[in-house]
Amino acid sequence: MLVVDRSLTASHGDIVIVSLNGELTVKKLETKPTTRLVPMNHLHAPIDVPDDSDLEIFGVATTVIHSLRNL
Repeated sequence: MLVVDRSLTASHGDIVIVSLNGELTVKKLETKPTTRLVPMNHLHAPIDVPDDSDLEIFGVATTVIHSLRNL
């Protein structure tokens, strides 16, 4: 479970909730040297975000809540 603050402006290194070309995802935002979305799972490749792509940042994740019980 993530706590997301929609009032924050996303910056380099933030974990963000984004819609990229209509698909929602949670990724680390990199803005330098180019804009890309980096997964925390090293088995997946970063996603380069071209200037003409449809990218909407919904908010910045501020807190992660972990369950202590296996459901």
